[in-house]
This record gives sequence, structure tokens and C-alpha cells, in this order.
Amino acid sequence: MTLFHFVNCALLTFGPHVVYYSATPLSEYDTLGTSIKAAVVYLLTALIKLVCLATFLKVPENEGFDPYQEVMKVLIGLVDVAGLYFALTQLTHRNISQNHKFQAVGLGWAFADSVLHRLAPLWIGARGLEFTWEFIFQGLEANANLVMTLSLAALGSLMWLRKNKPRTLIPIIYACAFLLATMPSITSYLRKALEWQTREVVGFEIFSSLVMAFFSWQLFSACQRPL
Repeated sequence: MTLFHFVNCALLTFGPHVVYYSATPLSEYDTLGTSIKAAVVYLLTALIKLVCLATFLKVPENEGFDPYQEVMKVLIGLVDVAGLYFALTQLTHRNISQNHKFQAVGLGWAFADSVLHRLAPLWIGARGLEFTWEFIFQGLEANANLVMTLSLAALGSLMWLRKNKPRTLIPIIYACAFLLATMPSITSYLRKALEWQTREVVGFEIFSSLVMAFFSWQLFSACQRPL
């Protein structure tokens, strides 16, 4: 039973990444190399963030919401944006379109994030003797993170790769990208300041990821139209 629970949670957490790659044109255009490069950039970015967090943040005395700490986390979290910029603009890609490039980068980025933050807890906790919903919610959270990362990569491709885009959409693109980049602090506020339970936070993440995906898709489609 414990092995069955672990396999189910692992499939829920990592399966959608594989399904997305196989079910989209990414597999046809052989963009696996781009996804792997993006995953490596994510790991380097995570290391830089870890050093910054250890340097600039103090160990909290309680679990409450500290505005100063959260502002610093937002600023340090912008390292992710810099990493995505590097992955989208500086890595050597095969001759693939902008549409496939941001998807490959976003997929590799999200998969590396899930492996780094969720594989060890799954391996240690999901094989326990007692069933818990925690790892089910963790898998759902990984799916929401995949959608958000793809949305952020799409907006990043518009900001850095798309030269000709409607001027009226530029502020909206940057606002949506900033909102996605600060989402970890928003969920932290919900957990600590408003004392939301895990199921409520995960529900919010799923809902907000779908909303941001819709806006990102609309912005990306609008920027593809000739001016």
C-alpha cells in the first residue's frame, strides 16, 4: 500500500511534465536538449538564490509573516527571472520557433524545480505507513507550478525575444510577469499572515495558474498578429 501511494504521488507530481512533452510538438522537434539546458540553468540559479538567502535573511524566530523578510525574498526571487532570461536568450538552441523555445525552457525549468523541492520529501514521506493528503496536494502544487512557469516563460519570450509587439500590451506583459515572479511570496502571505490551510493555498495556486495561463495565452496570441 505504501509503495502504491508513493507511485501515485510521484506520477501526479512528475507525470504531467512527461505527458506535456510527449503530447505537444516538443517531442517532434526534439527539444529535449533545450529542456535539459534550462534545467541546468535552474539548478545554478537555485544555488545562487540559496547563497543570497543565507547571506541576507536571518533565521526567523517564529512562523509569522515578516514583511521585511518577504520583500527580500521577492528581490532574491527575481534571480529566477534573470535565469529565465539567460535560458531564453543566451543558450544555444536548435532551429526551433519562439513558440517551442519558451515551452521547452519552461518545461525543463519546472521539472528541475519539482525534482529539487519535491522528490526527497516524496521518497521519505510518501512511503510511510500512514496515508496523508500532504503529498497529493504537493503533486497538485507541482502541476500549478508547471503552468505558472510556462506562463512566465511565455511572457519572458515576449519581453526579450519579440521585438515588434503592440505598445499598449507592454505594461500588461510586464505586470503579469512581475505577478508570476512574486507568487511564492503571495502564497507565503496566505499561509503565514492569513493562516490558510494547505488545501486552500493549493486551490488558490491552481486557480491563479489557470488565470495567468489564460492571460499569457491571450497576450502571446495578440503579439503574434501583424501590426
